[in-house]
Amino acid sequence: MDHSESSEDEYFNCDNDYTFHEEVLFSEPPSSHKVIRKESLLAAQREDLQKVMDLLSVKEHHARTILIHYRWNVEKVLMVFVDKGNELYAEAGITLKEHDGQSLFQISSKVTCYICIEEVSAIETTTMDCGHCYCNNCWTEHFIVKINEGQSRRVRCMAEKCNEICDEGKVKSLVSARDPVLAEKFDCFLLQSYIDDNKKVKWCPSIPHCGNAIRVEDDQYCEVECACGLQFCFNCSAEAHSPCSCMMWELWRKKCMDESETVNWITVNTKPCPHCHKPVEKNGGCNRVQCICGQAFCWICGCEYAWNGVQGHSCVRYKDDYHAVNTEQARTELLRYIHYHNHFKAHIDSLKAECKLKRITQEKISHLEAKKVKATCFAWLNNGLYRLSRSRRILSYSYPLGYYMFGNGLLKDEVPKHVREMKQNLFEDQQEQLELIVEQLSMSLELPFHEYSEYKFAETKIRIIDLSGIADKCCKQLYECIDNELLGELHQAIHIIAPYRPYGVERASEISSESSDENVLTGRSVARPCQPSSSSQNFYDGSSGSTKRIKISKEEPGWV
Repeated sequence: MDHSESSEDEYFNCDNDYTFHEEVLFSEPPSSHKVIRKESLLAAQREDLQKVMDLLSVKEHHARTILIHYRWNVEKVLMVFVDKGNELYAEAGITLKEHDGQSLFQISSKVTCYICIEEVSAIETTTMDCGHCYCNNCWTEHFIVKINEGQSRRVRCMAEKCNEICDEGKVKSLVSARDPVLAEKFDCFLLQSYIDDNKKVKWCPSIPHCGNAIRVEDDQYCEVECACGLQFCFNCSAEAHSPCSCMMWELWRKKCMDESETVNWITVNTKPCPHCHKPVEKNGGCNRVQCICGQAFCWICGCEYAWNGVQGHSCVRYKDDYHAVNTEQARTELLRYIHYHNHFKAHIDSLKAECKLKRITQEKISHLEAKKVKATCFAWLNNGLYRLSRSRRILSYSYPLGYYMFGNGLLKDEVPKHVREMKQNLFEDQQEQLELIVEQLSMSLELPFHEYSEYKFAETKIRIIDLSGIADKCCKQLYECIDNELLGELHQAIHIIAPYRPYGVERASEISSESSDENVLTGRSVARPCQPSSSSQNFYDGSSGSTKRIKISKEEPGWV
């Protein structure tokens, strides 16, 4: 849906456009998420390689083989090593005892390659760590085939029943002698494995692709902002959609985009012809309708009329009409969808419309500065604008969640009807309270406070600060309600919501420390709103998130 695209990104990715004098910005906590660019990918990979090399005292190619086998999960490598010891190496497909191929040829300079069954010079053979020795030509052909088949990350030995992973250095050396371009691709595939095989790293889903990847350090079920400005859900790579779970959001998107509701409309507004079974819409007052096939039937009961008139037909007596029941159910479900969709779309449209507040507020600030107003710090306005956008977004995405939780949704078979109604009332009370605060904050920010007297201006400032804090508190309470009262009742672990963060979607930082050092030297602040004062009763301690999870795999683009 076009209207569900993120407008918060456009709205607050240019916070540096604001110029505040004598203001004190409260920077958000350091980000645990990292942006991996093409230039920094090697450094990011070597960081994990070095950990395993130090932990297990192995060479770099062995460390890479182990990490690829365990999907670059350093913590899992440590756990397996503690539990199984040296069995870890066999499972990963490596042999630590290396064989010196030249020692096999001390007696004879000619050896037989058991692949091509030809005698070759000893210097034209290569021995892998497992001890198997074949001629360079056979090894090269084997490597080229495996690389072209997409198995370059784990090229196994040619020997029968040998699970040894070939030394990447020897693979590259042999292939480069035959095909330097393919050898470069092999090197690139090994490098890119850090992203493609790593559960904690994903490509940014921006279109066109920005070329960045994001690495998360903690829970992969979170929302993150790339250096390009795109905010997305790390779990499903869709736009940031909390407090709606990934599965709910995918269902909602499909429901809003496809023609599923057209079927509901046909069910509610038409009836099938008893002769040809095509849907027929009534366009007049008479309950005797006629299909294009010529068959006349009763609109009320759907039974055929005689071809010569309405005599002898009666449907005034009550019957257990299955079609009527289905029609009523379809009509009720359609009205439910319309209710939730209208509220969702209304808040998304308001979110887009409120983007112009940034420009208007900047003009008001310039007017106030020209008047030399005593309150020279206008960071509270920046925070109010950000809090409005953040709260409006949370409110809008809470409606798809409500649609799938109630009615015939997830809670229907989980809790009794009276408990379900109680939880729905609690959730809707939280929604209603947040909606009230959001609208009041929006109205306050739209006021012409730059024209007010000094007293009235101070009064408006306090109101905006207070509403910003209350909006943050309401958002946190809504997340806690969803987590504890709704998702906590589900027995199947298939849903999760990203934890609530008062600072908004976490912006990933660069891996290199040079950029942060530059910011310190230049005095550049993080582009995020300042924290409200304590008078706003804001809550910045902790976060909430459910323990119900769903795993969604998705192919991502690459640099190759």
